[in-house]
This record gives sequence, structure tokens and C-alpha cells, in this order.
Amino acid sequence: MDRLPHTGVSTTSPSDLSPSRAPLTTVAVVGLGTMGTGIAETLARAGREVIGIDIDESACRRAVTAIEVATARAVHRERISERERAGILDRFRISTDLRAAADAELVIEVVPEDYDTKHEVFAELDTVVSPSAIIATGTNALSVTRLAAESAHPERVLGLHFFNPAPAMKLVEIVSSVLTAPAAVEAVTALARDLGKEPVALGDRPGFVADGLLFGYLNQAAAMYEAKYAAREDIDAAMKLGCGLPMGPLALLDLIGVDTARTVLEAMYAASGDRLHAPAPILGQLAQAGLTGRKAGRGFYTYEAPGSGAIVPDAATAAVGHSTEGARPVRAVGVAGSGTMASGIAEVFAKAGLEVVLAGRTLEKAAAAKARIGKSLQRSVSKGRMTERAREQTLARITPADALDAFADVDLAVEAVAEDLVVKQELFRVLDKVCKPGAVLATTTSSLPVVACARVTSRPQDVVGLHFFNPAPAMKLVEVVHTVLTADDVRATAHAVCAAVRKHPVDCGDRAGFIVNALLFPYLNNAVKMVQEHYATPDAIDAAMKLGGGYPMGPFELLDVVGLDVSLAIEQVLHREFREPGLAPAPLLEHLVAAGCLGRKTGRGFREYAKA
Repeated sequence: MDRLPHTGVSTTSPSDLSPSRAPLTTVAVVGLGTMGTGIAETLARAGREVIGIDIDESACRRAVTAIEVATARAVHRERISERERAGILDRFRISTDLRAAADAELVIEVVPEDYDTKHEVFAELDTVVSPSAIIATGTNALSVTRLAAESAHPERVLGLHFFNPAPAMKLVEIVSSVLTAPAAVEAVTALARDLGKEPVALGDRPGFVADGLLFGYLNQAAAMYEAKYAAREDIDAAMKLGCGLPMGPLALLDLIGVDTARTVLEAMYAASGDRLHAPAPILGQLAQAGLTGRKAGRGFYTYEAPGSGAIVPDAATAAVGHSTEGARPVRAVGVAGSGTMASGIAEVFAKAGLEVVLAGRTLEKAAAAKARIGKSLQRSVSKGRMTERAREQTLARITPADALDAFADVDLAVEAVAEDLVVKQELFRVLDKVCKPGAVLATTTSSLPVVACARVTSRPQDVVGLHFFNPAPAMKLVEVVHTVLTADDVRATAHAVCAAVRKHPVDCGDRAGFIVNALLFPYLNNAVKMVQEHYATPDAIDAAMKLGGGYPMGPFELLDVVGLDVSLAIEQVLHREFREPGLAPAPLLEHLVAAGCLGRKTGRGFREYAKA
């Protein structure tokens, strides 16, 4: 057995599976890929004796180097001392022989996601380790119960799912089968907490919580790209800017590994029968071609080198780009509506130097919306983001109005009224009459068909979707939605306007949910189904997605903020359009909406809130 440059000797011995068992002090990690190495580093940093095992000697050496580099970087950043680094290196030893795990009280298996491979490791471990040692699988897709049932001691087998990168990510999913001894779960839970992690206890189902929600979403993003609905860059930008995610779904698939994602989805589909979990064909095509993502140097994107995270231009990059050639000039904008979204959009245009007519149902409502903009701008002044003079100039560009007749000279008319197709269509009929020829007519709908608004006008070629996100002044994303009737110069104008107001446009066709909502709301719906099926609590699911996926909000926090009624309406639209059984709204969501539990706005949704 090889050890890092500093030498030490393990003096621990196996303990039993009783509730009073001693803390786990000697741990073997089998499989020294990226995840296994990260887990080994995490354990050694926490004072555990760690035995790293891999049949590939080069993998063992890479693990040694990786931990040396990581700890040296930590010293340079003054996060640990040289003495602490020496202790970490001293506690990590390597071997190519599974028998090196003989003294381990816990063995964590992190070999490739292949049942036969894992079963072979488990069978050999049964002959190597003490009967009282705990054996954990790092799988995120395969059945923990099946591995346990075929083990000589099924009571000591459980799932221990870390997230990548293991030293940084806080979440650890601890997965029990019906055969797992409670004492084993308790011991591993205590270890996870001692590592500074947040353990979440779960039952055995493919994907568990975090990956169970994440991979369905990733699969739909892959299918969206495969259908040529939107460019890969636009899909990724939409989810990063629209939802605050740390990575876009296609870049994340490349990081995880296209082949790994396909394996997880195959297991999920076998268990659920939900077609949304059936791997998108493009995943199989890429995997079979060896284009498995970053590790291969090419997947959905092309990378500088295998293992590199640096994306380089390729043939698909050349095809991307939002042309503004032939865009119509836009100097004056009309915004119809007086609510939060309308006032936010009007503020965005006015700050960019455009003249804005803000039309409400009454002059009082329009004036109130302008006053709201004034308060928003004043907050920017108080935070030093703009001068008082700039605030005054911005407000001077906004003219309140009580009728759409005031839009007679605008170059762009944007409706931001209630999300009701009848209301929007009536407004577009009026805009068609009052706006000058050549004016672009835009809807801010987030779920209704843009073409349904276009068809009630005599100039459907001039109609486009401009889906801003709330709050409009802060959110960078705008979904530019073209219909089959939208003229090319109108589409170009929409992109030019986004550039003028410093927003990031993503281009997509006119179908339910566009990019963001079509990917976001099925994920939220699946989270509700997990609670409905008593698999996990809202708190556990929120923690899993924030700590394991890097999401800014958990799904139930987000549902309560968005409004359960709004969420249900969007999910109903998606279900009607795509006819996928898996998109049917969860009955629990329908029941909460029927009971008037709509989230923060009513004081109760998935959680209760103090009344203002």
C-alpha cells in the first residue's frame, strides 16, 4: 500500500452495528475518479484515516496529486496551515488491492455506474472487511436495495451520495433500503455532520431527491435542444439568468458526463415509466459517439482539451447569433398596464433613454405606476447607482396616459396586462387600430400563445413576444418569442431593443412555456409529487436542491413566492400543449389551490407565513 509523502499508521479496529458504536475513524474509498478523490480529501481533512483504492495505479497517483494540489492551494489561501496540510497528506494512503480495506469501519464505493461492476466490488468486500463494517454505495441511479439484498450482510449496506465537488458541496443523501440497520444510518449520519455536511435521510428510489429532480430537467433541456427549438447557448443562458442557476443544463450535462446522465435516466425511467425520464435520443447518440462531455473534450459543447472546462468555438457556435440587421428604429415605446411588471418595463426603457408612454385603465393608475417608478429610482440614487439628475431625466421621459390612443406615435407597443388571453386579444385589437404602420407590437406573456394575439390584428407579421422577468429592472433575461408569422425585421428589432436596454435576449419559438417555464415548472411539479408520495418533506427537498444543486431557492420556497395558483395555471398550459402524462399537475398542488392556500400572498402555501 502506498501513502502520501508523510507516513502514519491506522490503529483503529472495526466496531459493531449497535447504536452505541464508536465514531467511524478509518474509511476506505473504492474508486478514485473525481468523486472518489473528492470524498477522500473531505474525509482526510476531517481527521479520518483514509484508504484510497483503485485497480488503476495511474488513478491512484492522480488522486495523490489532486489532494496535494488542493491542500497546497488551501495553504496559499490561508485556509489551512502547513502543519494541517501535512496531517491531511499523512492520513491518506493508496492501494490497488481491495484487501487494503480490511481495517476500514466504513467502505464507500464510488466505481462507475454499472450494476455488475458494483456487485463485483460488494461481493469481494464481503470476504475482506469485518461483518460489522458499514458498506456504502455512492450510486445515484442504481438500486441500493438490490446491492444490499445480494450482500452477505444486507443490514450494513446503505447509499451515501455526495455531490461534486465533494469538498465544497454541503449535501449528502443517506439512502436506506428496507434491510438497512438503523445503527448504520445513525453512524453515517454522524460522520456526515462531522464532515460539515448536511445529511438528508431518504428511501431507495432512482435519483433520490436531488438527482431525481435534476435529471428530469436536464433530459427535457436536451430534448429541447435536439428539437432545434433554441440554441444551446440560449437554453443555458435562459436558465442561468432566468432562474439564477449556477450552470445551464447543457453545460451541466457535459460536466456530469452525457453517458452518466443517460445511465441515471435509464434507471429512473425503468422505475417510473414516466416518458419525461426516457433519455432523449441525443444523449444516446452523443454517448455512442464517445462525445461524453468535458472528460472527452466534446459533448454538447467543444472544449479546449479533454478534462478542460474552457469552451471553444465550433461549427454550432457559428450558427448562433441574434441578428439585428434590418431592425426598425425605436425611439418611443408604449407600455400598456399599470401593475408591477408594466412599471418595471417602463422603468427599463426610460433608463435607456427612450421616450415612454405608460397607459393604465385610468390616469390615476398610470400616475401611481409612474410614482412607483420614482420610488424605485430613488432607491437606486440612495445606493449610489444613479444620480439625482439622472433620476429626474428618467422620470421626465415617462408620460402617463389613460387610453391606448396615446400610442399613436410609438415605435414599439408592449402590453403587460393580466395573463388572460381574452384580455390580451382585446388589447391587441385596439393596438392594431391606434398604432402607426410599422410599429412593433409585443406581448409579455409567459405562457399564452403569442400567435393568438397576433391573429386578431391586421398585421400579425409585426407581433412578437418580449417576455421580461420579474423584477424587470433587475433581471437580465428577456425571451424573444417569434411566431411562424413574425417578420425577420421585427425579430431583429426585438433583439436590438434588448441590446439597447442592456438585457440578454434568448431566441425561441412560440410554444407553451418558452424556454424557462417549460423547463422550470415540470421540475417544480415533480417536487410536489415527491411530497405527495411521502418520499421526502418540503424542507428536505429544498435543502437538497440548494445544497446539492446550488439552486438559489428550493422548489417549495419558489412555489410559495410565485404563487401556487400561477404555478398551477402554467402547468395546466404545459400539459394541454404537450399532452405528456408526466406534465399533469400534481393533485396536491390542485388541492392546495382549491383550498385557497396560494403561497406567501395568502399567508399559507406549502408553508405558513406571518401576516404582514
